Amino acid sequence: MQQILNFVIRHRNTLLFLFLLSIALGLTIQSHEYHKSRFISSTNFITGGFYQTTNNITDYFYLKSYNKRLLEENTQLKNKLSFINNESYSNKKNTIDSLRNYLYIPAEVINSTYHKTKNYITINKGSKDSIHADMGVVTDKGIIGIVESSSTNYSRVISILNKNSRINAQLKKSNHFGSLVWNGNMSNVVQLIDIPRLAPLKIGDTIITGGRSTIFPKGIPIGKVTNFELNNDQSYFTVNVLLFNDMTNIGFVNVIENINAPEIKELEAPLNE
Repeated sequence: MQQILNFVIRHRNTLLFLFLLSIALGLTIQSHEYHKSRFISSTNFITGGFYQTTNNITDYFYLKSYNKRLLEENTQLKNKLSFINNESYSNKKNTIDSLRNYLYIPAEVINSTYHKTKNYITINKGSKDSIHADMGVVTDKGIIGIVESSSTNYSRVISILNKNSRINAQLKKSNHFGSLVWNGNMSNVVQLIDIPRLAPLKIGDTIITGGRSTIFPKGIPIGKVTNFELNNDQSYFTVNVLLFNDMTNIGFVNVIENINAPEIKELEAPLNE
């Protein structure tokens, strides 16, 4: 306390000057509209900048939460769109679930590989979330793999960057289809094989899912054609496809459930025996 008093006594003239200056500035601002408006503008600029900086910092820490919420909203929209599309072409008056062919379940990738010959992805949803083997996994940019197995809370996904992966795919501009595989070389390029020689192929063509299985609906984007060549017997093309997805940077995904899959598999069972 004594040090404070000594400081005040030692700097009494400076402190008195600052006090009187503050009063003078206050009276000037209050009595002149121009000075008042300039002062308010300056204050708003300073506080606005502070609040903006604070908000940017807060947004950064909540970015993961925002992404998760956006994914959930996007999933809901996909489910609604699936219902609308089916309702438009159906004359049956059944429940919503029976009309929808596909449901989308949001999940987050917690582990993934892309540098091996057999790569896998782990997501944070499992059997308690109705996820099981043979369900497709996608992002908003395209497919990333197929669920291989599930525990209660987690699922293992066979990445499209896996030499055992084989997915039905086709040219977007025609119905020529083949099998999507991976030769184990580049993490951003896969191969579409068994495309007939008569197919109208061009560099830059879009490749999509063919819908000839119970895993992926038709029309999900995969990538673009970078080059192609005929196989040894000159009957089929092998096509290199540049993926839309960056397989080295996957965060949130959607797992696709085909509601009609059990019925289709039961119907096709005798044909596979």
